[in-house]
Amino acid sequence: MVQDDMNVLERELKDVNASTVRMLSMVREAVELAKRSLLEGDAEASERCIAGDDAIDAQQHALEQRILAIIARRQPTARDLRFLGSVFRSLADIERVGDYAVHVARAGAELAKQPPVKKYLDMTRILVILDQMLEVTMRALTDEDADVARSVLVMDDEIDELYEQIQRELLTYMMADPKTITPATKLLAVARYLERCGDHIENVNEHIVFWLTGERL
Repeated sequence: MVQDDMNVLERELKDVNASTVRMLSMVREAVELAKRSLLEGDAEASERCIAGDDAIDAQQHALEQRILAIIARRQPTARDLRFLGSVFRSLADIERVGDYAVHVARAGAELAKQPPVKKYLDMTRILVILDQMLEVTMRALTDEDADVARSVLVMDDEIDELYEQIQRELLTYMMADPKTITPATKLLAVARYLERCGDHIENVNEHIVFWLTGERL
């Protein structure tokens, strides 16, 4: 009977892991749609990103309830309990990335209505890094690999540097030409949304490292 309970718990843990990876995949798609809205002025992509946010929220809620039920029914210990706690804490971070993607998608649709203040080379780079971070996070979870999770932390450093560069550039534009203040302010907000996406993905990987090693970063 004890062995049966262990097998059931193992299956439930694997299902939680797979469902978390699916949620990350949903968020990755949201970031891709936000990218198309911002860089290509794709109004349909913006609408799809916004519409898809409810499904991400629902996935978060369902996973939270499932984790609490597993803890209550199975009373896991040690590494299994660390896994469930780490995923539970990660869900809010993953959901926030989806929220920020929606903010970027909305801003992209608005910015597309007027000539761009600047080329989006640095923001393009940030979006590429975010996609890579999400892909690597999914692999860290699937493969249960702490070293892979740690590699994401370094990737976020480049986003922080790019964000500071964007801030300086846009402030220069605003001081040189008051007409750019409104769109440049919106772009500053977009850059901040993207930077926060990186921070939340970093948080998820810190939780993964704690699950796998017991180490708090």
